[in-house]
Amino acid sequence: MEVTLVTRDGERLQFPCAESEQVLGAAEAAGFFLPAMCHEGTCGQCHAHVAGGQYTMGKHDPSVLPAGDPAAVLLCRCSPKEDLTVELPYSRAQVLRYRVPVRQAVIESLEPVWEGAMALTLRLQPDKEAGVAAEFSPGQYMELTMPGTDIRRAYSLANLPNWEGRLDFLIRLKPGGTFSTWLGQQAKVGDTLTARGPLGSFVLDEVSMRPRCFVGGGCGLAPIISMLRHLGEFQDSQPTHLIFGANREAELLPAAELDSLRSMLPQLGTTLAVSQPEADWQGFQGTAPAALEAYLNQTGQVVDIYACGPPKMLEVLETLVKQRGRGDRLIAEQL
Repeated sequence: MEVTLVTRDGERLQFPCAESEQVLGAAEAAGFFLPAMCHEGTCGQCHAHVAGGQYTMGKHDPSVLPAGDPAAVLLCRCSPKEDLTVELPYSRAQVLRYRVPVRQAVIESLEPVWEGAMALTLRLQPDKEAGVAAEFSPGQYMELTMPGTDIRRAYSLANLPNWEGRLDFLIRLKPGGTFSTWLGQQAKVGDTLTARGPLGSFVLDEVSMRPRCFVGGGCGLAPIISMLRHLGEFQDSQPTHLIFGANREAELLPAAELDSLRSMLPQLGTTLAVSQPEADWQGFQGTAPAALEAYLNQTGQVVDIYACGPPKMLEVLETLVKQRGRGDRLIAEQL
């Protein structure tokens, strides 16, 4: 059987795919590396729309698929029953034609950073081709494989590219999650993981001269911290605002991290939004999208919005931007 992928800008990519294969794996075998994270049907990163042909879907989380599209599929779970035509929600430029680097990395530190989240630091091991350096664009992510298993999860990088091979992550521990349980209860300094990446196109548009607003929910703050550190390193002077949303105050970014970001970017404004605060909370009460709406109403300017967080948060942000109709641009990454 043959699968035809049609990108948002009209490019057609064709390759064979057996009924026993998933489309994502068959695409990679043909040299087309599509945006994907978990490979297990739980993140939604590889969603697409089947425009023609019959298919089957393996076990997956239906909540990560776009609402209102009965032909929406996850390519990591989708297998053809006949020739398929699949429409991709991104351009040809986001389909890579090279195999993503796979490196070994050792846990250098692992500690709680706020309630329900861990700060993980890995050190890449020397590689004959790649050397030691950690090369990536701020905003990208890595796929980490749990030692001794084929279980892998995608986590955004929170630090900057460096020659030392250091990879920093902020990871939310999902209750009952296999990787989260290992990380929270069994992982230790010195353990070796497989790291695949860098991956992802959630990166800064450094040509745009618009003010920037960054919106993070949960550990969606990790790539945003990387971006802000990058702007600070290059002494960027454009107006910049950070909105971080959490359910409770204990889940907020520590004040020391905020102070560090402000010292790098003196023009950085911040809004901490808590949806279920204590009675003495002095910050914004509500969700991150509500805080963004208040910020946009206050600034009156057209801005570039960089957002990373859970699917529902991003859906609300997309609706907000469309309803305003002011020309604000939303650049988003789903956790």
